[in-house]
Amino acid sequence: MHIRGDHTELVVGGRLDVRSAADARTVLHSAVDDGAGDLVLDLSELDSWDATGLGVIMGVHRRAGRCGRRLVLRDVPPQMQRLLVATRLHRILAIEGGIGLESLPRV
Repeated sequence: MHIRGDHTELVVGGRLDVRSAADARTVLHSAVDDGAGDLVLDLSELDSWDATGLGVIMGVHRRAGRCGRRLVLRDVPPQMQRLLVATRLHRILAIEGGIGLESLPRV
């Protein structure tokens, strides 16, 4: 997993899972604490995430809200969009451009 960027926009790549969750949480929480305004997470380079990774995203979402910021997800890969829809988190998280429910394959 890799994260690059600053306190306003970060690109998350690789796998966001139980092995990388602690490091990701540290970097993302620092970005929330050190910035102002929206924090954009570009997920275009993200290969996969598991429940732990999704928990990291939700924790960053809550922390951003407490700091008066908003977490915005950008370029969410289709397989991760399906997970957000299945868990109904697409209704809670800000997703740039939204999720095209009609374009997602049915499982």
